[in-house]
Amino acid sequence: MAIAKAERLMNLALCLLGTRRPLSKRELRGSIEAYLEAGSDDSFNRMFERDKDDLRELGLVIETVENLEGDTGYLARRDSNRLPPITLDGEEAAALGLAAKVWQQARLAGAASGALQKLRAAGMPEAEDSYEAHHSALEPRIPVHEAAFEPLMLACRDRRPIVFDYRKATAARPEQRHVEPWTLECWRGHWYLAGWDRDRAAERVFRLSRITGKVRSRAGSFTAPVPDVVTVRETVESWAGETATRSALIRLRTGCGYPLRSRAQTVRELGDGWEELEIPYGHGLDAWLVEFGPDVVVLEPADLRADVVDRLRAVAKG
Repeated sequence: MAIAKAERLMNLALCLLGTRRPLSKRELRGSIEAYLEAGSDDSFNRMFERDKDDLRELGLVIETVENLEGDTGYLARRDSNRLPPITLDGEEAAALGLAAKVWQQARLAGAASGALQKLRAAGMPEAEDSYEAHHSALEPRIPVHEAAFEPLMLACRDRRPIVFDYRKATAARPEQRHVEPWTLECWRGHWYLAGWDRDRAAERVFRLSRITGKVRSRAGSFTAPVPDVVTVRETVESWAGETATRSALIRLRTGCGYPLRSRAQTVRELGDGWEELEIPYGHGLDAWLVEFGPDVVVLEPADLRADVVDRLRAVAKG
């Protein structure tokens, strides 16, 4: 079965690379023996869509083109799938090796290892791993536990609109969101998706742990321009609470909330196992404070206290 699938993928790739015009599903089905043997149109369509996604995941750039009659065709242009010679010095090779280690616990582990093997086969130097030699007690990792990570990553890469159910921290039930995904960013150990919310006609940031159910792709192209990566990262930091505009006063149980303590501007002992902290207050602080549960009490400002209470009530309602 594995050999049959590999042969089918190779034939599809050759067809898409060898054509000068987009080929329709009907033409591809008539050109590849495995597709001709498909029992029904539905069986062929499922097989073709899986194969197309597999080739894209392997790195083949497949374009989807509509002709004047509205029919959809596919092709893989050679200039889009040809890389210039890659030359790396020792420091660049070491940086790539370290980056590959970061993803060892994520779904990208296989892709990262495979990429390094291909580069080494092409002559990339075997750099001395100074990080491993001097920092063996530290292990770089980016944990990815959310099921939505991989489909979102692929949607960002392929610039495909998506739809998913999202439950805000203040909501008892999730609601459907239609999004043009830009990029994924990790901040304070949590993954966030930045993109264009079509229903609200505005940029939005979504925490992956609040996405429920499956992420589904949608046809069509993006309607809003994609900003550069620096602007997107600033957007995520602002929505997640990095940009502080004022200060908040909280009461924190002694021995708890060390991430909050690291950001505290002032700390004052209150006695009875409590301390008073002044911390920077920006968008998203209410969601962060809720994570510490009964160990944190917001004293001021009043609007932050009200937001935290609303979130706790939503959690209590389930």
